[in-house]
Amino acid sequence: MKAAVLNQIGDTELELRDDVTTAAVGPREVRIRVRATGVCHSDVSAMDGTLPALAPGIIGHEGAGEIAEIGSHVTEFAVGDHAVLTFVPPCGTCVNCVGGRRHLCAVHTVAAFVNPRFAMGDTPVFGYAGTGTFAEELVVPVEGAVRIADDVPFEIAALVACGVMTGVGAVVNTARVEPGSTVLVFGCGGVGISVIQGARLAGAAQIVAVDPVVEKHETARHFGATHAVTPDEVAGLRVSLTESQGWDYAFDVVGAPATIRAAWDNSRRGGTVVVVGAGRGDAMVEFSAQELFLHDKRLLGSFYGGADVRRDYPRLISLWRAGRLDLEGMISRRITLDEVNDALQALRQGANVIRQIVVF
Repeated sequence: MKAAVLNQIGDTELELRDDVTTAAVGPREVRIRVRATGVCHSDVSAMDGTLPALAPGIIGHEGAGEIAEIGSHVTEFAVGDHAVLTFVPPCGTCVNCVGGRRHLCAVHTVAAFVNPRFAMGDTPVFGYAGTGTFAEELVVPVEGAVRIADDVPFEIAALVACGVMTGVGAVVNTARVEPGSTVLVFGCGGVGISVIQGARLAGAAQIVAVDPVVEKHETARHFGATHAVTPDEVAGLRVSLTESQGWDYAFDVVGAPATIRAAWDNSRRGGTVVVVGAGRGDAMVEFSAQELFLHDKRLLGSFYGGADVRRDYPRLISLWRAGRLDLEGMISRRITLDEVNDALQALRQGANVIRQIVVF
């Protein structure tokens, strides 16, 4: 089958091949025919080593498709069912799953770094984040797929699998933004736009989007931002909008020390700072012991939007059906797998794209 292969960490392009095969389907596994996958900045981060990945590997983690084969012990699906993937399959029995924090389950995640899901001839090939959606088919644990109705377009479902879940979830699950509050968002890519939509859904009265790319400002306003500015304009807006107090909630959707620090500095005393962006392991952010004590702020990490995928995927799709979550508008362009390297390059350059969707 066709797949886009990362030959080694640090490569800036994927190799398009047609000789890739999947692993055999185990008793509690399913084979999925990928029908759509988003091109996410996390894929770029996997390629350059910012996020952990193995090579050779198949990149891509935000996808949806059809069940093509089920294992002998699978009762949750039938061949032909439609499903959304999750790169954090909840095992259901570990301490995090039992404790209601299923997005932190590491059972299948650890297994993905041990068990290659693909092969090129005799060469084992790993699936990024246990998936590998830049391939025509993949095999995942049954817990890694969530069934959806047949009338949900695959492109819409693919968005839910990562970017929308991460952004909206950071607002409603992690921060629990309250109606009438004020929100500041650093970064207006796909996840940042989802944070903005989540803040609008939560009833925030003021949503300020911050991005150095001015072309992204109108996009941010379209999805619910009440204001959109460059980083240099934040200080002035803080004076005029908050009487210099700062915002109730500040979201960093970049993952850089400078933007994390800016989110902290521009949240009010007693406010909430949420780190959504995936930063490098060696990128350090400095806080003084005194300011941590005096300002009484909550500093929260938000991994995968605190998702319980079997609860939250259906909720997001229901909000889309109700017209309260704009997913069609987030698709900047539909492309083929042959165009994936161009899409990745656009992300590296910070182009004004929300999501480019590979349609198989």
